[in-house]
Amino acid sequence: MSFISRTFTIARSIQSVEVAYAHCDVPCGIYDPHLAQIAAHTVVRMDMLIDALDTPGAGASAAENAEYANKLARYIAAKEEHAETAKRELRILWGDYFKPEHLKDYPNVHDLFWDAMRAGSAARQGATSAAAQQLLKATQDIAEIFWKSKGIDTVRQPSRQTSGGEIVYPN
Repeated sequence: MSFISRTFTIARSIQSVEVAYAHCDVPCGIYDPHLAQIAAHTVVRMDMLIDALDTPGAGASAAENAEYANKLARYIAAKEEHAETAKRELRILWGDYFKPEHLKDYPNVHDLFWDAMRAGSAARQGATSAAAQQLLKATQDIAEIFWKSKGIDTVRQPSRQTSGGEIVYPN
Protein backbone atom coordinates (compact mmCIF):
# COMPACT_ATOMS: atom_id res chain seq x y z
CA MET A 1 0.00 0.00 0.00
CA SER A 2 1.43 3.36 -1.01
CA PHE A 3 1.95 6.25 1.37
CA ILE A 4 -0.91 8.19 -0.23
CA SER A 5 -3.31 5.25 0.04
CA ARG A 6 -2.41 4.74 3.71
CA THR A 7 -2.87 8.46 4.39
CA PHE A 8 -6.35 8.48 2.87
CA THR A 9 -7.30 5.28 4.68
CA ILE A 10 -6.26 6.80 8.02
CA ALA A 11 -8.03 10.10 7.22
CA ARG A 12 -11.26 8.27 6.34
CA SER A 13 -11.17 6.25 9.54
CA ILE A 14 -10.63 9.36 11.67
CA GLN A 15 -13.25 11.55 10.00
CA SER A 16 -16.85 10.50 10.42
CA VAL A 17 -18.89 11.20 7.31
CA GLU A 18 -22.65 11.39 7.28
CA VAL A 19 -24.55 10.95 4.06
CA ALA A 20 -26.77 13.91 3.22
CA TYR A 21 -30.02 13.29 1.41
CA ALA A 22 -31.55 16.09 -0.64
CA HIS A 23 -34.03 16.46 -3.47
CA CYS A 24 -31.34 17.82 -5.77
CA ASP A 25 -27.60 17.92 -6.00
CA VAL A 26 -26.99 21.16 -4.10
CA PRO A 27 -29.93 21.51 -2.94
CA CYS A 28 -30.63 24.91 -4.42
CA GLY A 29 -34.42 24.91 -4.62
CA ILE A 30 -34.25 26.98 -7.80
CA TYR A 31 -36.20 25.47 -10.67
CA ASP A 32 -37.66 27.07 -13.78
CA PRO A 33 -38.84 25.57 -17.07
CA HIS A 34 -37.95 28.73 -18.99
CA LEU A 35 -34.62 27.50 -20.39
CA ALA A 36 -36.28 24.32 -21.66
CA GLN A 37 -38.82 26.44 -23.54
CA ILE A 38 -36.13 28.67 -25.06
CA ALA A 39 -34.14 25.60 -26.11
CA ALA A 40 -37.25 24.08 -27.72
CA HIS A 41 -37.88 27.34 -29.59
CA THR A 42 -34.31 27.17 -30.85
CA VAL A 43 -34.92 23.64 -32.16
CA VAL A 44 -38.01 24.91 -34.00
CA ARG A 45 -35.99 27.79 -35.46
CA MET A 46 -33.13 25.54 -36.61
CA ASP A 47 -35.64 23.33 -38.45
CA MET A 48 -37.05 26.47 -40.08
CA LEU A 49 -33.58 27.52 -41.20
CA ILE A 50 -32.78 24.03 -42.50
CA ASP A 51 -36.05 23.99 -44.47
CA ALA A 52 -35.23 27.41 -45.94
CA LEU A 53 -31.77 26.41 -47.16
CA ASP A 54 -31.46 26.32 -50.92
CA THR A 55 -29.71 23.15 -52.01
CA PRO A 56 -27.00 24.03 -54.51
CA GLY A 57 -27.76 22.89 -58.02
CA ALA A 58 -25.65 20.61 -60.18
CA GLY A 59 -23.71 23.58 -61.56
CA ALA A 60 -22.92 25.13 -58.16
CA SER A 61 -19.38 26.21 -57.46
CA ALA A 62 -17.23 24.62 -54.79
CA ALA A 63 -17.68 27.75 -52.68
CA GLU A 64 -21.50 27.53 -52.93
CA ASN A 65 -21.43 23.84 -51.97
CA ALA A 66 -19.11 24.60 -49.06
CA GLU A 67 -21.32 27.45 -47.86
CA TYR A 68 -24.39 25.19 -47.99
CA ALA A 69 -22.59 22.37 -46.15
CA ASN A 70 -21.29 24.81 -43.52
CA LYS A 71 -24.71 26.33 -42.85
CA LEU A 72 -26.39 22.94 -42.73
CA ALA A 73 -23.77 21.56 -40.32
CA ARG A 74 -24.07 24.61 -38.06
CA TYR A 75 -27.88 24.46 -37.99
CA ILE A 76 -27.84 20.75 -37.22
CA ALA A 77 -25.25 21.19 -34.46
CA ALA A 78 -27.28 23.99 -32.86
CA LYS A 79 -30.48 21.95 -33.15
CA GLU A 80 -28.83 18.93 -31.52
CA GLU A 81 -27.35 21.01 -28.71
CA HIS A 82 -30.60 22.77 -27.91
CA ALA A 83 -32.72 19.62 -28.09
CA GLU A 84 -30.36 18.08 -25.55
CA THR A 85 -30.51 21.25 -23.42
CA ALA A 86 -34.32 21.04 -23.40
CA LYS A 87 -34.17 17.39 -22.40
CA ARG A 88 -31.57 18.06 -19.68
CA GLU A 89 -33.59 20.92 -18.18
CA LEU A 90 -36.75 18.82 -18.24
CA ARG A 91 -34.94 15.86 -16.63
CA ILE A 92 -33.88 18.17 -13.77
CA LEU A 93 -37.49 19.21 -13.20
CA TRP A 94 -38.70 15.62 -13.49
CA GLY A 95 -36.09 14.10 -11.23
CA ASP A 96 -35.46 16.86 -8.71
CA TYR A 97 -38.62 18.97 -8.47
CA PHE A 98 -41.63 16.76 -9.13
CA LYS A 99 -42.46 14.43 -6.25
CA PRO A 100 -44.97 11.60 -5.79
CA GLU A 101 -47.40 14.03 -4.14
CA HIS A 102 -47.54 16.02 -7.39
CA LEU A 103 -48.99 12.94 -9.13
CA LYS A 104 -52.18 13.29 -7.10
CA ASP A 105 -52.91 16.66 -8.68
CA TYR A 106 -51.20 16.00 -12.03
CA PRO A 107 -51.57 12.28 -12.81
CA ASN A 108 -50.31 12.72 -16.39
CA VAL A 109 -47.00 14.36 -15.43
CA HIS A 110 -44.91 11.25 -16.14
CA ASP A 111 -46.51 10.84 -19.56
CA LEU A 112 -45.78 14.48 -20.37
CA PHE A 113 -42.14 14.05 -19.48
CA TRP A 114 -41.82 10.79 -21.40
CA ASP A 115 -43.43 12.44 -24.42
CA ALA A 116 -41.05 15.40 -24.10
CA MET A 117 -38.02 13.10 -23.93
CA ARG A 118 -39.16 11.19 -27.01
CA ALA A 119 -39.93 14.42 -28.88
CA GLY A 120 -36.48 15.78 -28.00
CA SER A 121 -34.86 12.63 -29.34
CA ALA A 122 -36.99 12.71 -32.50
CA ALA A 123 -36.08 16.36 -33.03
CA ARG A 124 -32.41 15.43 -32.86
CA GLN A 125 -32.78 12.43 -35.18
CA GLY A 126 -34.50 14.21 -38.02
CA ALA A 127 -35.32 17.58 -39.47
CA THR A 128 -39.08 17.51 -39.23
CA SER A 129 -40.81 20.51 -37.81
CA ALA A 130 -43.44 18.18 -36.30
CA ALA A 131 -40.98 16.73 -33.78
CA ALA A 132 -39.69 20.19 -32.88
CA GLN A 133 -43.25 21.45 -32.40
CA GLN A 134 -44.03 18.43 -30.19
CA LEU A 135 -40.99 19.22 -28.05
CA LEU A 136 -42.09 22.85 -27.74
CA LYS A 137 -45.66 21.89 -26.84
CA ALA A 138 -44.44 19.41 -24.24
CA THR A 139 -42.17 22.01 -22.61
CA GLN A 140 -45.06 24.47 -22.51
CA ASP A 141 -47.44 21.93 -20.98
CA ILE A 142 -44.84 21.01 -18.36
CA ALA A 143 -44.19 24.70 -17.64
CA GLU A 144 -47.90 25.23 -16.95
CA ILE A 145 -48.03 22.27 -14.57
CA PHE A 146 -44.79 23.36 -12.88
CA TRP A 147 -46.13 26.81 -12.06
CA LYS A 148 -49.58 25.50 -11.09
CA SER A 149 -47.90 23.06 -8.67
CA LYS A 150 -46.47 26.13 -6.94
CA GLY A 151 -49.91 27.78 -6.79
CA ILE A 152 -49.03 30.27 -9.52
CA ASP A 153 -51.24 30.94 -12.53
CA THR A 154 -49.64 31.08 -15.95
CA VAL A 155 -50.05 33.11 -19.07
CA ARG A 156 -48.97 32.28 -22.60
CA GLN A 157 -47.36 35.23 -24.32
CA PRO A 158 -46.09 35.54 -27.87
CA SER A 159 -42.44 34.50 -27.81
CA ARG A 160 -41.36 37.42 -29.99
CA GLN A 161 -38.69 35.05 -31.28
CA THR A 162 -38.01 34.24 -34.91
CA SER A 163 -39.45 30.79 -34.20
CA GLY A 164 -42.85 32.31 -33.47
CA GLY A 165 -45.12 30.55 -31.02
CA GLU A 166 -45.57 31.27 -27.36
CA ILE A 167 -43.76 31.03 -24.05
CA VAL A 168 -45.46 30.13 -20.78
CA TYR A 169 -44.76 32.61 -18.00
CA PRO A 170 -45.82 32.75 -14.36
CA ASN A 171 -48.53 35.36 -14.02
